[in-house]
Amino acid sequence: MATKHKPTETTSSRGVSGNNLPLSCRKLWLFRIAAAVLVPAILFALTELTLRLVGYGYNPDFFVKHDIGGKPFLVQNEEFSRRFFPPESMRQPNALRMSATKTPGTIRVFVLGESAAMGDPEPAFGPARYLEILLQERYPEVQFEIVNVSFTAINSHVLLPIARECAEHDGDLWIIYMGNNEMVGPFGAATILGLQAPPRIYVQTVAAIQRTRVGQLAMDVVRKIQKPANKTGSWGGMAMFEKQRLAPKSPKREAVLENFKANLDDMLRSGVDSDARIILNTVAVNLHDSPPFASLHDGTLSETNRARFDQLFQSALKSQAAKDWTNAAAGFDAALMLDGHFAEAHYRRALCLEQIGQQDAAQKHFQLACDTDALPFRTDSRENELIKKLAQPFEGERLRLVDAPNAMANGLSAGVCGQESFHEHVHFNFDGGYRLGLIWAQAVEQMLPTKLNRSSTNEWTSQFICEKQLGLTDVGRKLVLQSVIQRLQNAPLNSQFNNAERLSRLATYSQFLLSNMNEHSVTNARAELNAAVAKRPDDHHVLEQRAVFIQSFGDMNGALRDWRSVGELFPHDFLPSLQIGTILARQGNFVESEKHLRKAIALRPTLVEGWNQLGQCLGARGDLVAALKAFEQGSTLRPEDPVLWAFRAKVLSDLKRSDETIECYQKAVQLNPNYAEAHAALGDQYSMAGKTGEAMTEYEAAIKAKPDYAMALSNLGV
Repeated sequence: MATKHKPTETTSSRGVSGNNLPLSCRKLWLFRIAAAVLVPAILFALTELTLRLVGYGYNPDFFVKHDIGGKPFLVQNEEFSRRFFPPESMRQPNALRMSATKTPGTIRVFVLGESAAMGDPEPAFGPARYLEILLQERYPEVQFEIVNVSFTAINSHVLLPIARECAEHDGDLWIIYMGNNEMVGPFGAATILGLQAPPRIYVQTVAAIQRTRVGQLAMDVVRKIQKPANKTGSWGGMAMFEKQRLAPKSPKREAVLENFKANLDDMLRSGVDSDARIILNTVAVNLHDSPPFASLHDGTLSETNRARFDQLFQSALKSQAAKDWTNAAAGFDAALMLDGHFAEAHYRRALCLEQIGQQDAAQKHFQLACDTDALPFRTDSRENELIKKLAQPFEGERLRLVDAPNAMANGLSAGVCGQESFHEHVHFNFDGGYRLGLIWAQAVEQMLPTKLNRSSTNEWTSQFICEKQLGLTDVGRKLVLQSVIQRLQNAPLNSQFNNAERLSRLATYSQFLLSNMNEHSVTNARAELNAAVAKRPDDHHVLEQRAVFIQSFGDMNGALRDWRSVGELFPHDFLPSLQIGTILARQGNFVESEKHLRKAIALRPTLVEGWNQLGQCLGARGDLVAALKAFEQGSTLRPEDPVLWAFRAKVLSDLKRSDETIECYQKAVQLNPNYAEAHAALGDQYSMAGKTGEAMTEYEAAIKAKPDYAMALSNLGV
């Protein structure tokens, strides 16, 4: 009988099984794997530690700890947004502070959103500020702490990590009001701030990597290799996005909506998991009085249909100009039958339909004009529908949905919001800010514990009383209007076809406010400000309003006292130091002025106004070389600012560097052809250089820009 042998294990040419390796070989094999993992990890940890020890990089958190008056607070981190913005265009949170440990009995309310929720153009009078007064007056026995973490130009990618931090800080209520910047903010479909509409996993990976100093170093290297996204230097407002037009059916819009949906869902889950109650808003925008910023044709439109569209559109424009509303509406409708993507046709048809009493149809086309806007600076109907859908699983005790557009349009004859609520396209005027603040306050009341909800018999405070307590005077109103008027003079707002009418209305109102200022009204306003400060001594916004008011009437010492008080409350904020330094320079105290201005710049190195004021301060005291460096830094941050180039030129002239002086003045007038003072100064330089013809040309340009410019007239005569 044949002997049976056990089969022997053989090795193939493909390699040896790990189980069959000798023990020493297996150990070597495992050692190599461990080394492959551990060595990079150790090198990473050592590099990370070294970078932190030498002070490289920044803290990526939104809240940072700060001791104020011997008490621990959490304040905004000026460098938080560096993970999402190029350094030259970085946006900073508004100044805030909250107790590191919430006081028992306090109801802490976080407001999360973008510039509209922040209260732009003046956060002191935004919806959250009205909310604060409304709640405190209705429930005087309760301490409400409103923490507004909103700021300009951000979107859901930036708000999600902020929300996650808010979840760690005992928020009782969250108010979420966001959507306007999804398409133009970081990683949006029409952004200039980096990659457009990437997958959400890419955004989260990039943001996570930059939480480490090694990641921050890598990103700095990449940005130095790449060309800057914003070639105009620091933040340039909406004009930066003018060329980023987006077709209504662009796939990038779909990608952004998917990211928005996922980010908002995560925010809601973070809030609910933290035991906060959430007031989620759909977003109101100016549909009635803000025409679309840009219109694009359907890319599939044939040349024949394009020509036919243009013919119908131009004919309808003529009918509209002649106030033949019926034929104009029919003409725009015929054009839209050929191309339903052209935003301006929707808007103009809405105006005509409104004139003939077809309000429901008009509302539909006002909304379509927003939805098809090729410069999407406003929340559209698809975003608002997403917000409503995402609210559904959470609605009830934990979440309340506020339909802000309908709530704010309630009672308006047009049925949609317009100039009664907004300065321009999305930012609230005083009336709109109060109305949204009241809507929020009523929603907050519904979310309060039942015992507390029923405890108050006070009526909701009127807008008039709220504004007294907020320190809003006619001077404050006029300053806000000046800011809005300046904004409306820049692209793309200045290209909206109703802009001249809008500017005229605001200028008339501004002049009315000025005409109401007399000795009696100024005295009353100052007394009201004093009362507001006495009632709210720790409210930095009210102190700032009083400082600005009394400074505008020449009380520099009083303004200094108020700004110093603001600085004591908010030592981490650049603004008090900037204002103190500016006032001291005007008083001729250049040494102390320089100290405060340098502190402001240290707190916010990208502060162009700080570098400008520092340059003027140093120049006035005769330190010309240092002044030149300050102006150079300012114009590096904002190279499209003609005033900074003119200041540089003035210092160069004092340094007797004539060729460079001429170059800087030339740059100033190139950037602003109507800059009369720069033209005249350039004329002086040409005159001293013996270039009479060039000098005369510049003096004539100065006189054209400012016909009553006496110095230019005199020099031209000479």
